[in-house]
Formats: sequence, structure tokens, C-alpha cells
Amino acid sequence: MAGVVAQADGEPGAMTKQDFEALARFRFAVRSYLRFSEETVREHGVTPQHYQLLLAIKGTPGREWATVGELAEQLQLRHHSTVELVDRAQGNGLVERVADPADRRTVRVVLTGHGQRVLSVLSPLHRDQMRRMAEALTPPAWGSGDDSTAATDA
Repeated sequence: MAGVVAQADGEPGAMTKQDFEALARFRFAVRSYLRFSEETVREHGVTPQHYQLLLAIKGTPGREWATVGELAEQLQLRHHSTVELVDRAQGNGLVERVADPADRRTVRVVLTGHGQRVLSVLSPLHRDQMRRMAEALTPPAWGSGDDSTAATDA
């Protein structure tokens, strides 16, 4: 099968049944949280992408704005897709573009008052859901890689 690396049982890094179960539980928890988020933001009249954009702006370390390039990195989007997302969010009154006073070539994307209010309603709901799901959202604790429970050939 192209693109798949096979690993023989017993080699370092081999997966146990418990490893697969832990990965499946964690993946389910992550997907459950994302579904909660998608449904919650839609119930409040915002798209999931707009909420993620607002959060990325507000969550920029040390300041209340971000560049389109920084947002593209945070959101894991291509630059042109991020520009389109910012355009739509600006059209909905959630963000605005402001020239950087120190470098007029740089454009800052900032939250509007409306964007701030939306974020102030949605983010506590997300924080509270994460608190409820804390155990499930904790990545599995992997062993040392030495699987002493694996069956050996006799």
C-alpha cells in the first residue's frame, strides 16, 4: 500500500492493543469537543471558522492583533484562504483591518466591539466544556516503548 510504513511486531515503536484503544479514545474526545464547538458557535450565529479566527486574534501572545500571515499559520490555512476568511469576518462586522503605525506596509487584523462580544460569550462555554472533558482530552501516557506484555514466539 503506497504511503504506509509497515512495522513488524516486537520492533521498537510497535503498537499494543491498549495503544490503539487509547488513540481511539483520545480521537473520539477531540472530535466530540470539536463537534460541541461547531454546534455551539452556529447556535450563536457564527461560523466555526469565524470563531477560530476571533480566538486566534485574541490569543496572539502579547498583543490584541495579528497579521494575516500569523493567522494563516495559527489556523493552518493558506494565505489566500485566510484573506478570504478575514474579508468575510470583516463583512460581518467581527474584525477590521488597521494599518500598523510603526510599519505602514503591515496590516493588523483586530477584533471589533461586536467580535469582542461574540468571543466573550463563546469562549467561556468552550473553556467550561474543556474542563468537563479534561480527563478525556488528556493525551494518553505512553510507556517507555518496551512492551513487556507482547507475546513472544515460542
